[in-house]
Amino acid sequence: MPPHRNGNLSMVYFQDFVLEGFEGGLGTQALLFAVFLALYMMTVLGNLTMIMVITLDAHLHSPMYFFLKNLSFLDLCYSSVITPNALVNFFSPSKVITFAGCATQLFFFSLLVTTEGFLLGVMAYDRFMAICSPLRYPITMCHSACTRLVLGTYCGGCLNSVVQTSFTFRLPFCNSNHINHFFCDVPPLLQLACGNTAINELLLFGICGIIIVGVTFVVLISYGYITVTILRMRSGAGRRKVFSTCGSHMAAVTLFVGTVFVMYAQPGAIESMEQGKVVSVFYTLVIPMLNPLIYSLRNKDVKEALWRLGQKYTAM
Repeated sequence: MPPHRNGNLSMVYFQDFVLEGFEGGLGTQALLFAVFLALYMMTVLGNLTMIMVITLDAHLHSPMYFFLKNLSFLDLCYSSVITPNALVNFFSPSKVITFAGCATQLFFFSLLVTTEGFLLGVMAYDRFMAICSPLRYPITMCHSACTRLVLGTYCGGCLNSVVQTSFTFRLPFCNSNHINHFFCDVPPLLQLACGNTAINELLLFGICGIIIVGVTFVVLISYGYITVTILRMRSGAGRRKVFSTCGSHMAAVTLFVGTVFVMYAQPGAIESMEQGKVVSVFYTLVIPMLNPLIYSLRNKDVKEALWRLGQKYTAM
């Protein structure tokens, strides 16, 4: 692309970006490659297992596990948008990603992560309806209603992704083409822009803040009512089952919302890229790997379904 000249100021617009990734020599890169590969393999194995078990076991064909299967799908997808390219770049001499490739990666990453945030709020609402309104639950959370809720989360994620991607890539990137990160994300890209990024920063903090506050509000209200209902239960076994199910979801929400807040919804997040890389590893690799473990290890129904599936295929 030809340089644009304005008076005595020369600005070169880049067609490609370079993902700098993590600092360190060959030994450090090899160690990080091994860590990323191990986490990604566990993420793929865990989430595919959850999807398979929920799909094949008729006992898990309920709204709660329908949402959980979609959560596993999102974890698998948004980790896969980032990790394979990062693994290649650990030993790549160039670490180049095209302008279109960078925009595509940002679009799908933003879409999937935002959708997951909304889905966690929907899952809290589902638990609220199941525990606090059990008689209305089969009607309120019928299959068509669950499908519409999931589609709504994707629509919300797509809207945020379109806004963030379009506003980010309409900026002129002429300061440098070296992205101080291991994938294309809004904060490191804004550091490269030579235009005014005030609107972009406002959109990033504002939209992410609204999403985080909204999801947190729905979760807290839902679990407030759930807690009151649990305390009224006379059955100790019923209480333990509800606490186990809700505890898994609260752990997933806390991990996800906490890391996203640190990365996107606090002042100064754009400047602290070294901290941002570490936080990004946590929510692109660690959380998608932990979610299947959280829901399977603390969920009796999932463990029983895994046992039944194992018995079925070992007997064949």
